[in-house]
Amino acid sequence: MQKKFLTNLGLLLLLNLLIKPFWILGIDRSVQNAVGTENFGIYFSLLNFAFLFNILLDFGITTYNNRNIAQNQELLGSQLSNITILKLLFALIYTAITMSVGFIIGYQTLQLEILVVLCLNQFLQSFIMYLRSNLSGLHLFKTDAYISVLDRFLMILICGILLWSDLFSQPFQIMWFVYAQTASYMVTVLFAFTLVVFKAGRVRFSWEPESFKIILKKAFPFALMILLMSVYMKIDAVMLERLLPDGNKYSGIYAQGYRLLEACNMFAYLIAVLLLPIFSKMLKEKRSVESITGLAFKLIIVPPIILCAGSFQYGQEIMELLYNDLTNQSVPVFHFLMLCFIPITTTYVFGTLLTANGNMKEINLMVAFGILINITLNFILIPHYQAKGAAIASLLTQFGVAIIQVILVQYIFRFKVKYKLITALAVFILIVGSMGYYWIDWTGIWYFNLGFLVLCSIILAMALNLINLKSINDILRIEE
Repeated sequence: MQKKFLTNLGLLLLLNLLIKPFWILGIDRSVQNAVGTENFGIYFSLLNFAFLFNILLDFGITTYNNRNIAQNQELLGSQLSNITILKLLFALIYTAITMSVGFIIGYQTLQLEILVVLCLNQFLQSFIMYLRSNLSGLHLFKTDAYISVLDRFLMILICGILLWSDLFSQPFQIMWFVYAQTASYMVTVLFAFTLVVFKAGRVRFSWEPESFKIILKKAFPFALMILLMSVYMKIDAVMLERLLPDGNKYSGIYAQGYRLLEACNMFAYLIAVLLLPIFSKMLKEKRSVESITGLAFKLIIVPPIILCAGSFQYGQEIMELLYNDLTNQSVPVFHFLMLCFIPITTTYVFGTLLTANGNMKEINLMVAFGILINITLNFILIPHYQAKGAAIASLLTQFGVAIIQVILVQYIFRFKVKYKLITALAVFILIVGSMGYYWIDWTGIWYFNLGFLVLCSIILAMALNLINLKSINDILRIEE
């Protein structure tokens, strides 16, 4: 399992490194620069608003299905039929509720026009995630890896033409960006659906209310978890837009820093995608997950620490490189949001293990606590500190939830406490954090200095055995 995890993680990282950074930093950033911070802030706030109701599209089915197919692969055909019909019904309910709430809270005509297309995009994206859960549940990780970047690849082609070609005389419009996503998602859905049907064999779609009830009952704990996590991950931008008179502006500032966090987060999320079916299968077979949990944690925790150090030292230069219209809040918001990357990556290991083990009650109580803290902090901090206040609220919430998850895993699984690892990690954080604050200007060129900082940090991680190339190589050389 460790070999399967590492080899497929390598492919996932390679494909995503080729596609997603260019999408986030090339296309998404260029769109914000083309339409302006305030116009992009409208889109960003609406996107987060639409995401708040995302649970109505899925009801926890994707996470439940991933775990279920990993443990019972023979159920693929029957599950595909029932869940596809359910997803279509959910799409109608989701769109009706999202648009109704948007109208009630005062969204204007332009905002509602954008929102209705975003609802369609959210459904298509949700359906892609469900189809991918079947592929990863079957342990077809390589196929899933290619599907994971197909939509972004198509968006890069379409938006690249719209942004940089001479085919259109009009300035770039934010709706073009939304429609480009729609087209890319549709093509990806058709391709992924064809693959899953092929793997399932003969599939007969029929109306089976009793089967729907069984699926929904089993998926409900996962639905509650996703709903709660969606709120505390996405509520910041919505509250900025609603609580402040010039909320669109501050939502756009928040989006500047959040974009880089999202770009990094895409790669960390890949580990969770691989770990859930692997953990699920190992736990069903009553195999120890301690070794692979430790391996995954060491792989995932080092990069965010290094990135945070580099972001603090060269945050101004990075933001000036990416954006045309910075404010005095842009860099501080970026600093606080990048710090969130450390607890987020921690939850991708320990939270995934708890999910695979079925500890949904504990997870949901923990996330509900996180929401309470996050909303309370936002109400206190946003009126005084605007976008920076929302970033601070997010940071405190993420660290609180991550710490609780680590404690829960230790309590439930009784892993051996690795004092050597804890000490090495503490030393690494202390030294790299100091480097990020006091780093010397070696060359006079900031991105060369950043490269040296990253290189020195990697060497330190290897010296402290946080990165052990020999162990990784030994795992990869094990015969199947």
